[in-house]
Amino acid sequence: MRILQRLLAILIGSLLLGIGVNGFLVPNHLIDGGILGIALILHYFFQVQTGMVMVALSLPICIYASMNERGYFFSSLQGLFISSLSIDLFAPLRDEFFIHPLNSAIIGGGIIGIGIGIMLRYKTSTGGTDLLSKIIARRFSLNIALVIILIDGLIVLAGFTVLETESILYSCVAITIVGLTTYLIEKK
Repeated sequence: MRILQRLLAILIGSLLLGIGVNGFLVPNHLIDGGILGIALILHYFFQVQTGMVMVALSLPICIYASMNERGYFFSSLQGLFISSLSIDLFAPLRDEFFIHPLNSAIIGGGIIGIGIGIMLRYKTSTGGTDLLSKIIARRFSLNIALVIILIDGLIVLAGFTVLETESILYSCVAITIVGLTTYLIEKK
């Protein structure tokens, strides 16, 4: 039963990630933090598939997690592959919605945060910095939202090389919403 719940959490969380990224962040050239943020920066700069880049960048973190959190490793590997596939499959949504960047940051951040929160609540993740944040938060008794916001903030700073200042500011809003929503969903 627990395996079925975890698989359902991965599917729902991945669906929400695909919708949040493609429906709200990409049309406004916004980024999230973590591995997804790096993948989006590379997408904007080189026009590469976001999901495929996530897999390539997340595998080292998953391998590290396998040494410390074996249970998270297998479910996070599943979460990584399914969420990456979902992000690439939902790419056509990029041309379907276009709303103001602030609204996109809030809505997209909320949708992504719910997806990540659901996955973390059932001891899985997308395998990227969500997994790393979970490990750091547990090891140092820190609030996971704070850890996510700090790591994501570093990624946003890297975004200055590709994005305009306005996009960076709206991305900060999105990241904050992702972190807070993740915390609220994961702790329920």
